[in-house]
Order: sequence, then structure tokens, then C-alpha cells
Amino acid sequence: MLKQYKLRFYNFRLIIFLLAISLIGVTLVGTAAENLKSKQFVGVILGLIIMVILSLMDYSWIMNFQWFMYGFNIIMLIVVRIAGSSANGAARWIGIGSFRFQPTELSKIILIVFFAKFFMDHEENLNTLKTLAASAGLLAVPLILILEQPDLKNTLTVIVIFCMMIYIAGLSYKVIGGALLISVPLLIIFLSIVVQPDQKLLKDYQRSRIMSFLYPENEEYSDNIEQQKNSKTAIASGELVGKRISGDDSTASVNEGNFVSENQTDFIFAVAGEEYGFIGCTTIVLLLLAISFECIRMSLRAKDLSGKILCCGIGGLIALQSFINICVATGMAPNTGTPLPFVSYGLTSLVSLYIGMGLVLNVGLQSSTYNKEIMKKEFDRKEDYL
Repeated sequence: MLKQYKLRFYNFRLIIFLLAISLIGVTLVGTAAENLKSKQFVGVILGLIIMVILSLMDYSWIMNFQWFMYGFNIIMLIVVRIAGSSANGAARWIGIGSFRFQPTELSKIILIVFFAKFFMDHEENLNTLKTLAASAGLLAVPLILILEQPDLKNTLTVIVIFCMMIYIAGLSYKVIGGALLISVPLLIIFLSIVVQPDQKLLKDYQRSRIMSFLYPENEEYSDNIEQQKNSKTAIASGELVGKRISGDDSTASVNEGNFVSENQTDFIFAVAGEEYGFIGCTTIVLLLLAISFECIRMSLRAKDLSGKILCCGIGGLIALQSFINICVATGMAPNTGTPLPFVSYGLTSLVSLYIGMGLVLNVGLQSSTYNKEIMKKEFDRKEDYL
């Protein structure tokens, strides 16, 4: 449902941040893999078009289809489970000819929209056992399907975003305290089981990534930490302004030497560090921080609770994925394969994030200030009629 809005309510600052980080992403993807640069650029254009269209639609009207979106999401994940194409030991893609689509990326946006509406509908009874059990059950279905791909990183990402959203919705601190009393011991038990060589909770490669992070000095896991070592070397070699600007070719390029695999996706931050140095890395971090901050700022202007939760959910997703990706590239976290938002190559992830940003922009357009102005005009029109 399209509505007419005044341009002064449009968040052009957020759009500038998005354009800047996306152009940086296109440049870095082209540096990492020249043949993917045009595809990334097409993804940016497509994402911007979808974002503008969604920003002019009433997000409240879109949320009326929450159960349809939830059902569509489950169907997508089931199709992946049954007929998904595999890569690197995981079936996470739906292949249509030469085009590959990763439903989990879109699933994260759909779940944010769904639970934003669900929590608003249950605002009055959110802290009851019935509502908490219902929300946990609704979350469990897509989570199990995502975990079975297997995709542990996105499973954990969805859980964290869900916790963030339900907290914004007004979760009682008593419930939070009780959850922590249960989850902390479970986490300790989980880690104690995972370190055992014959454990069945995780795939072998998932366990190896965790073990290599916990015991980097162990020769058994040297192959798993090699990528992160090379990534840190690439970032450090860029120094202040990077090799691209300084023209320093006295040392071998980690990027061009293919010492870091998946440098167009998982380790794109290493490319930024080597090519554009500390200044380039800082620019990326500040832009991603600014985008997340703008999402939070839009949430404070939301006309209702669903808009507030939606903006916080999208902003939280961008901040969390950025934090994880950069931590992996700098050796502060085990390798997870999490892309850097708007920068890493991946059209599904890119377009999905732009869908989320379109909804955030629409929440900002329908701010309380805007709605007060509309109500005032309608009131003045009625007075003139009388």
C-alpha cells in the first residue's frame, strides 16, 4: 500500500551511509575477484530499487501478512533441506539455472518482521508463560531447519536477534534472570561436551574451528587458523593508508597471492586492511556503526511498538554480523563464515539487507511528527467543511 510522504521526513543521511558502504563493497569485491565486481554492482542497484519501493509502503500494512511470510519462510527452508545445492559441505542454496539463492539470509529479515508484529500483538501479555512458549515454539521451527543445513552461525545469529527483540518488546527482568540462570550452565555443559573428540553435537569442521580458537598453539588445528593468521598479516601490511594508496609493492600481496581463501566474502575486511590500511578499515567500521545508529534513531521515532522492534532488529543484525566478521578477520573469534554487511560479496545477503533498510526508512517516514501533521491537516479539513 503506497502512501505519499514529504521528502523532509526521508532519512537521506542513512541513504548516504548505505551508498558509501555499498560502493566501498563493490570496490573491495572487485579487488578480491574482478569477475564478481559487476555482479556486486548489479546487486547494489537492485537492492536500492527494492529499498526505495518498500520505504514508500506502509510497514503496518506489510505486517498484516506476517503469517503468510512466516509460512513462506518455512517452505523456503524446507525446500533447501530437500533439494538445496551444496557447497563446502552444507546445503544452503536453492539453485535456479545459474542463479543461486540463499534463503537463510532472507529468512532473518522475515523473522524480524514477523516477531516485531507478534510481540506488539502480545504486548499486554508478553511475560506470560503462554506467550513465551508460543514465541519459543514459533522460533524453534525455522531454527531447526537452519541448523540442519547445517548453518550454526545463522542459527546463533537468529537466537541473539530474537533475544534482543523480545527485550525491546518489554521482557521482564525476572524472566531474563531466570533465562540466564538456565542458559549459562547449559553453555558450560555444551562447551565441555564439544571439546571431546567423540562428541555428536557439532560437525567435525565446526568443532575444529572452535578448538583452533581455544588452542591455537596445537599443531592439530594449524590448518584451521592459517587463514586467520594470513588475514591479520594482510591487515597489518596495509599500515596507515594501505598499499593501493601508498603504492608500496615491496612485500607480497596476501590478497593477490591467494593466501586468504574466500577473501571476497568471509575475509573481505582483510582486503580492506591491505589495500586501504587503517584509514580504510576505520571508515568501514564507522559507516557500519552509523547505519546501526540510524536504525536505533528511527526506532525512537516509530509510531508503534512493532516499528520500534523492527528497527532495533535490523540495526542489531547489521551490528552483530559486522562485529562477528571483523572479529574473525582479526583473529578475535573462531571462523564462522559470516559476511560483512553491504561489503562482502553475496547478492542474497545484500538484497535482503536492503529490504530491511527499506522497512527502517518507512518506519522513519511514519514518525510521530509526520502522523501529527497528517492528523492536523485532516482536522483542519473537517473544520473547513463544517
